[in-house]
Amino acid sequence: MHRQCRLVAATAAAARVQQRPLLQRTARSMSTIASADKRPIKAQREQAFAKLGLQPYPRFTPPPPDFLLASPAQIHAQWADKLEAGAKRPDLQVSTQGRIRSRREASKKLFFYDIEQDGHTVQVVASQQRIAASDDGNEFLSHNRALLSGDIVRTCGHLGKTNTGETSVFATQRLELLAPCLHTIPSRSGLVDTQKRFRNRYLDLLVNGSHALRVRARVLRYIREFLEARQFVEVETPILSPNVGGASARPFVTQSAAAFGDTPLFLRVAPELYLKQLVIGGVDRVYELGRQFRNEGIDADHNPEFTTCEFYMAYADIGDLIAATEEMLRGMAQEIAGSAVVSAVVSDGQAVDIDFGRPFARIDVTEALRASVPELQALDVNDPRAVPQLVDILAARHIACPLPHTMPRLLDRLIGHYIEPLCTQPTFLLNHPAIMSPLAKSNDAANVTSARFELFVNGKELVNAYEELNDPSEQRQRFALQAADREAGDVEVPPFDSEFCDALEFALPPTAGWGMGVDRVIALLAGVRHLRETIAFPIMRPDSTFK
Repeated sequence: MHRQCRLVAATAAAARVQQRPLLQRTARSMSTIASADKRPIKAQREQAFAKLGLQPYPRFTPPPPDFLLASPAQIHAQWADKLEAGAKRPDLQVSTQGRIRSRREASKKLFFYDIEQDGHTVQVVASQQRIAASDDGNEFLSHNRALLSGDIVRTCGHLGKTNTGETSVFATQRLELLAPCLHTIPSRSGLVDTQKRFRNRYLDLLVNGSHALRVRARVLRYIREFLEARQFVEVETPILSPNVGGASARPFVTQSAAAFGDTPLFLRVAPELYLKQLVIGGVDRVYELGRQFRNEGIDADHNPEFTTCEFYMAYADIGDLIAATEEMLRGMAQEIAGSAVVSAVVSDGQAVDIDFGRPFARIDVTEALRASVPELQALDVNDPRAVPQLVDILAARHIACPLPHTMPRLLDRLIGHYIEPLCTQPTFLLNHPAIMSPLAKSNDAANVTSARFELFVNGKELVNAYEELNDPSEQRQRFALQAADREAGDVEVPPFDSEFCDALEFALPPTAGWGMGVDRVIALLAGVRHLRETIAFPIMRPDSTFK
């Protein structure tokens, strides 16, 4: 072996040794309910399948040609109202498949099953009398006792109703096992422990349902249809980039193993700067619905990986954005909840009605802060030199603000303390101090307030929007001001982006930009309090039981 090859092999071996503890730790920290189940159910069932000659994982094949393939939802929708109690229709032969939700043994010759597919259930009646004559009593009993709740099966039979009026499939062939469930699904005892639920998300969905995820799909579809009906073009901008910007947030950092050498790469925190460059390039109405990544904590309102929608509209102003926001959310509530009034969950678990039907309230941020904190009237909050005075004001009012102390951070704390709690019903916060919005145009020549709004609902920010700053010289000045905060230790401030300023020199039309936290909107409309309920597989902290 050449020396260079030996060096590469040795380096790779050393890397594997160094990585092994981390990989082992990761594997052990992600404990599952299946791995913790020490009961012999799995072995017992495998033995039973072998004894009966059952193939537990057969290839899927179409049903016999004489049987119409119908889901439980289709069975109820097409035939439930056409059948009378006690009626049997041998001419209506169907095949349906799904998961056994319950199995009831009425006698050795009669079993009842509830079969579920995609959230809908139909009853299956398996009677030895109707099954093929070659299936004697012992075979019938052994086969049906081998099927358990959780198994995936297919049945063929004819439609009818029981004497009690239950729409049912009366099996004429033995139920076919398609895939066995080798552990007990806790449908009766429930699954409520947060760690168990989200570390075993598939089981959580089986026990607690998938309502929030289905609401998510409907919200995403509604947003796309709303924007595309208004001639917006959907695009995809880089998720991995050597530049980071568009929002104040700590990014995730990585490196490429090939093309970029030692240059760090960042997972994006916002697509804003790319989308505005597309507007410069002539795409007057553009939007992106996608994932952002911010290296921050996890709580009811934050997740390191989350979904936003951002759109940019040339030749528009803040008034256009306000009108579009009200129209979108009002229509979305009507579409998803069936009413402009939706029931939301507040922090203490109680429900509150949110009314999207009436005009949204408005609060002038600058005026409200001065009313709540009279000392601000004598302070220029757009001057970073006033930071020490503002720190003293917060301290005197016992409002905590972690380091580093920058003017945007301190003002944000005041807004969170005095104004956000007032925003249960949909409320626009307008006229923020200009220093809080480095990418937004100002309302006035003196740069006192920005042409911006935030929409708060149920005390949470859902939308941030503003008229886009398109003066390259002023944008450079704003970035330079931000750079001072970064040098002071604010790691969330993005670095100076000279390439974006260069792009502005090719003329960005007067543009209005808008961004929505989609996960929060979904949580609101789904009636859940925590964002993780709206995410298929939310990130979880390492298992605390592992040391």
